[in-house]
Amino acid sequence: MTYHRGEREVQARAALSDRAAFSEGAVGDAIPDVAAEFLATQPLLVVGAADDRGDLWCSPVTGPPGFLRAREPRTLDVGATPHTGDPLAGVLGRAAPPVPVGALAIEPATRRRMRINGTASPRGGGLRIATEQVYANCPKYIQKREVLPASPWRAGPRDGGGAGDPARSQRLTGGQQDLLRRADTFFVATASDTGDTDASHRGGAPGFVRVHSPTLLSWPDYVGNAMFMTLGNLALNPRAGLLVPDWETGGLLWLTGRARVLWGEETGERTVEFAVEGVVDAVSGGLLSPGVPQYSKFNPPVGPAAVTGGVR
Repeated sequence: MTYHRGEREVQARAALSDRAAFSEGAVGDAIPDVAAEFLATQPLLVVGAADDRGDLWCSPVTGPPGFLRAREPRTLDVGATPHTGDPLAGVLGRAAPPVPVGALAIEPATRRRMRINGTASPRGGGLRIATEQVYANCPKYIQKREVLPASPWRAGPRDGGGAGDPARSQRLTGGQQDLLRRADTFFVATASDTGDTDASHRGGAPGFVRVHSPTLLSWPDYVGNAMFMTLGNLALNPRAGLLVPDWETGGLLWLTGRARVLWGEETGERTVEFAVEGVVDAVSGGLLSPGVPQYSKFNPPVGPAAVTGGVR
């Protein structure tokens, strides 16, 4: 079975087990030729993993097209590693043992994306990922935008200040909250109770991410392919990591914390509630895409959030 216990539980509760069984056929353990061609043209790979404390983070790895190479059907070579100061720089640079990772290659201009889950080891100044799950996702909720090369790495606080180490805290500043309120895209890393890790995309109209306090966020869980790999992991392990790009400046905001799913029993709607436990902020180093994107026609209107309290 592709799906673990948590994923099957969420699929059943959402009454989408049949649809999930159909989607399961799209998951393989090798990189098909069409996927290899797609990966070879991408400048960005989003990677999720746990640090030495067990906190989950979601980080960008960038390079010129060609830095991602499928050398063998079950091997992806990544010709770069996270920047120094990135929360995952240390763990992904360690020689052994291999680290469970979830990876996502996404091309906003064409709304294409490819997910790769497996284990990563350092190799030649980059990473080698041994694949265990490989599959494409539908283009829903991806905002169409042209992406420019990564801005030069310059760490520093978003709310004033200059270059230096990334700003670290346990609470969101006003500037970080503003970025979240206007975000139309973020990435999320989750892991099962056995550590198998996944990285996924979340998109919606600006305002779909709700900031309730400096330590509490929520967002709606929109209808997708019914796999529920993110929610299935959360059913077994509440740890999660978010990566929020600032497309206007190239800034990056990392969050780690714990999440739970709130179920609307009458409506069937789902909301994910996220308690912030760690924040890392860099004013540059991410990809750039100034201006207003072409928003996905599937983005639901932003409505009131259903939040009942802190994450348990």
